[in-house]
Amino acid sequence: MKTTETPPADTAEERPPVTKVTVARTPPAKATEGRVLNFFSHGMLILWAFMVVLPLLWAVMTSFKTDRDIFSSPWALPDRLHFENWSRAWTSANMSDYFLNTVLVVGFSLLGTMLLGSMAAYVLARFDFPGNRFIYFLFIGGMSFPIILALVPLFYVMQNLSLLNTLPGLILVYIAYSLPFTVFFMTAFFRTLPSSVAEAAFVDGASHTRTFFQVMLPMAKPGLISVGIFNFLGQWNQYMLPTVLNTEPDRKVLTQGLVQLAVSQGYKGDWSGLFAGLVMAMLPVLAAYIVFQRQVVQGLTAGALK
Repeated sequence: MKTTETPPADTAEERPPVTKVTVARTPPAKATEGRVLNFFSHGMLILWAFMVVLPLLWAVMTSFKTDRDIFSSPWALPDRLHFENWSRAWTSANMSDYFLNTVLVVGFSLLGTMLLGSMAAYVLARFDFPGNRFIYFLFIGGMSFPIILALVPLFYVMQNLSLLNTLPGLILVYIAYSLPFTVFFMTAFFRTLPSSVAEAAFVDGASHTRTFFQVMLPMAKPGLISVGIFNFLGQWNQYMLPTVLNTEPDRKVLTQGLVQLAVSQGYKGDWSGLFAGLVMAMLPVLAAYIVFQRQVVQGLTAGALK
């Protein structure tokens, strides 16, 4: 008996060849747009940082040069550090007196602004009483009121109170000038804090004063630091109010002293002393922001995160 072997139907010759096709993957459009946007934003930030930092570095570098080097090689590094420019500006140009007056005025006015502003903001944010919204909007209106319109009546009010050309009078004006923004900022911040902590303090027998100073005020530390930095910058760089209300030479603040230094040193040709005085006035502001920059960001974003 013969058997015939039949080949399988699926043979290698009949099987079609398998070819691998590689498909190029194109990146998503959103990822490409994101990279372009990041490159553009980082480039603009670098350009902005360069535009801001370069004049500051040039002013610091120039304060250590001689007058001859300032005009002959303005962009070159100084041959040595001429600290006599700083000592001359500090003593001969009376920058020490201006600096001390500014520290006293800004220090006491900042303390009074933060104390009164936080107390008023706490009451407006936590207690409902007749006229609450009206008082709050009065503070908001104070932010939109141009200070230049109040200079003439403010001058006569200070004169009638015998506070004209005095440091205490200037401190009170600075406090009144900074209160609207402080109350507006701290009211919004106190509203974000949990009320259960204050209620627990009341249950334990704490008074309103103790609850505010020992419970709520420490919780509002990021907001206090943020608004304190803004008030410090505004009061330290204030020029219009002291120019009108403080004309005594021995009571002038740093901004007035810088203007007088620019006029006098310009006629004398002492440009190195002028730049030294400028850097003296600039360093406290930069130091305050560098030290508290993290707290400023935390205070500005605390309301959005809670």
